[in-house]
Order: sequence, then C-alpha cells, then structure tokens
Amino acid sequence: MRATVIHGPNDIRIEHVPDPVIERPTDAVVRVTHACVCGSDLWAYRGVAARQPGQRIGHEFLGVVDAVGAEVGGLRPGDRVLAPFVWSDGTCDFCSEGLHTSCPRGGFWGEPGSDGGQGEAVRVPHADGTLVRLPGDVEEARLRALLTLSDVMSTGHHAALAAGVRPGATVAVVGDGAVGLCGVLAARRLGAERIIALSRHADRTAVAYSFGATDAVRQRGEEAVAAVRDMTGGHGVHAVLEAVGTEEAMRTAISIARDGGAVGFVGVPHGGSAGVDIGQMFGRNVALRGGVAPARAYIPDLLPDVLAGRLDPSPVFDLTVGLDEVPAGYAAMDERRALKALITF
Repeated sequence: MRATVIHGPNDIRIEHVPDPVIERPTDAVVRVTHACVCGSDLWAYRGVAARQPGQRIGHEFLGVVDAVGAEVGGLRPGDRVLAPFVWSDGTCDFCSEGLHTSCPRGGFWGEPGSDGGQGEAVRVPHADGTLVRLPGDVEEARLRALLTLSDVMSTGHHAALAAGVRPGATVAVVGDGAVGLCGVLAARRLGAERIIALSRHADRTAVAYSFGATDAVRQRGEEAVAAVRDMTGGHGVHAVLEAVGTEEAMRTAISIARDGGAVGFVGVPHGGSAGVDIGQMFGRNVALRGGVAPARAYIPDLLPDVLAGRLDPSPVFDLTVGLDEVPAGYAAMDERRALKALITF
C-alpha cells in the first residue's frame, strides 16, 4: 500500500510500505477514507521536531474496518470508524478517568514502528478502546466535520474546558489555526457571550466570525494585550484558549486573562519556559490548565452535535488533496496558502 513518510525537513514523500496486518488479537485494520494534515505535523516538516528518515506521519483519520483480531468484540468488518489521535486500551485507570492520553498501553500514530494516519490503511492497536463506530449512512460533508473530532475540534474543546468557559463568559482565543478556530466553536457551544479572536489573517478571521467570534484583534505581543484590555474595560477576559505553543503566545494569554481567570493551553510548547510567568499568575490568581487533549473522552459528547448539524467544524478544511498530492498540501499549509488540508482516498 501507499503511505506518507517524512525523510527530513521539507521532505514529505508518498511511498509503498507493507500492508498492515493483525498482529495482536486486540488489533483492527482500518482502510482509510479521510485523513488530514495537522498544524503539529508542520513542526516535523520544518525540522523543529525530530523524526527518523522514512518515519510514517499523520494522526487524524477515519475509515472502514477491514479486519479485526480474535479478541475485538465491539467492531466488525464494514463498520465505519473514527480514530482519535492517540490509541488507548480503554480499560486502564487513566482511561477510566477520561485521560486516554496517559494510557500506559497507548501511543501516537506515526511513532517508530506504528502506522501513520496519512496512508491507505492503518493497523489499530486496542481497537475496542480506541475506535469510535460511526453511523454507516453519513453524508460526505458530515464525514468531513466528523474527522475534526479526531484532533482539532476535540483539542479546541479541551482548551475551552481547561479554561473554564461558561455561559456568559468573555473568552479570548490566541491562535487562528484549525485548533484555535475550533476553540472559538467550542467556546460558543459552551455558552460564551463574547469571544475575541486574536487573528491577523483576513481569511481565518472570517472563519472565526462564522464560528461565533464577536471581535477580532490583529495585533500581537504587548499591542495585543493592550487591545484586549481596552476592549474589556481594562480587566481582561474570563477564559483564554492558547493554541499556538510559542513563548509570545503564552505571555499574551496570561497577560490578557482577567484576575481570577484561567488559561487553557493546548499549543505544543516550543522554547524555554514557554512564556509562563508564575509570579504574574500568582499575584493575579490566574490558573493554567491544559495539555494533550484526550480526544477519545470527548468524541462521545461532541459526536451527536456534529451528526445533528449543530456543530460543524468542517470549514477549517480549505484545501482537498489526494494521497499523491499530500506533499503539496504540506507546502501549502507551511506557506499559509491553506489552513488545513483534507486528504481523500
């Protein structure tokens, strides 16, 4: 079969790799129908995050079950399924507590020795604990929306929950990538009254407004802090969703939080202290929560809203490519010619 592999910075290739097979009785093999490129994949593409030459890549996919191991009880060939970006057994203490990302038998797609999601098929460990079965008659447009639950919509939701978004709250979202934009959707879904998107790209700002943002701030750094505080009577916002991962983004997030407010951080940290000023947080009672989103815990809650059309994150996909065109999709996202590339098979 064919799959996406990375050989180094700016070197994404489509190569023939061995077909996945059942290796353990808890495995399933899924034929991929939809996948996508994540903003976090760009860290490897740019050489910031190390990868082994020839390593598989991609962690967001949905598809159809082709085969199951002897101990898989909840799935059968022909089922349409969604995979969260981490596999987990669904039975350990952490999974039972809703923190599937800490499962001791879990892992991330594309790790050395595992299949990446940007390929024609994937071997799924712990299939019963990992995969979420979908209705068989979902239309194409709705499938695209469902794919976002694999990562970006669940991650935006995680940021909103971590920041304590509640009905009537004023919220700011730092970052206008797919996760930040999904954070806008999540804040609206949780009842935020005012949502300020920190976005300087007109096309992304337009998506933010369509997702429920009420205001937008184009500035960065201290200018952004001043703008948000000016818009909120000098107080700042109740909840901040940080979806970038840079020191500047975290400094901004903490500085625009209202005293007694909270920052929900989901941007993968890069560099030094990640911009966390403990002294400022202590003096103003600003809380900081977040981390890797346990998407498997959130999918059952978000899924009904997507199926019913009440939640539609699919506009984050502004480029559609076939498998052979995936390298071009990476380049388009890296050069900000695309927000998020959808891969269809």
